[in-house]
Amino acid sequence: MKSLTLLSLFITITASSAFASQCPEILKGEQRLLNSTDTVNLCDEFKGQTLLVVNTASQCGFTSQFDDLEKLYQQYKDQNFVVVGFPSNDFRQDKGSEEQTAKVCYLDYGVTFPMMARSSVKGSDANPVFEKISDQAGVEPRWNFYKFLVNKNGDVVATFPSSTNPMDTKLRRVIEQQL
Repeated sequence: MKSLTLLSLFITITASSAFASQCPEILKGEQRLLNSTDTVNLCDEFKGQTLLVVNTASQCGFTSQFDDLEKLYQQYKDQNFVVVGFPSNDFRQDKGSEEQTAKVCYLDYGVTFPMMARSSVKGSDANPVFEKISDQAGVEPRWNFYKFLVNKNGDVVATFPSSTNPMDTKLRRVIEQQL
């Protein structure tokens, strides 16, 4: 009887740790950082955090949202929250080199949140992160600066159109509910 109890305990502990180490589908894989050869393992970097995933463009009417995305990131980063930017030229407003895109993000707007390399965010060539986000949310980005809130479990819990300012009360309320 004692060995059966120990066996049950061992199976429970093993199953619990295996479950805890699983990575949400959205975070499986690596991404190259903007204008860099460095890559980041999304699971290692972001597992267990609330994410605001944003497709960005450096030459868009909404590009000034980088200021408020940075403010939002600074406001909540100590509460397991991260803004993650994915530059894309899908809407033809992130032309030129990645170096130019990085200049806009880092120098012009002072972005400190993670920015991934330029990639497609819709269609058959979509970045795997956006492919999974679109599958869950049932919507692809309709324009630049479309925002997807992903909870700590890797589930898309809200989407916000490009016109929603990052400091919008409703958006911040939904983020706070996830923290």
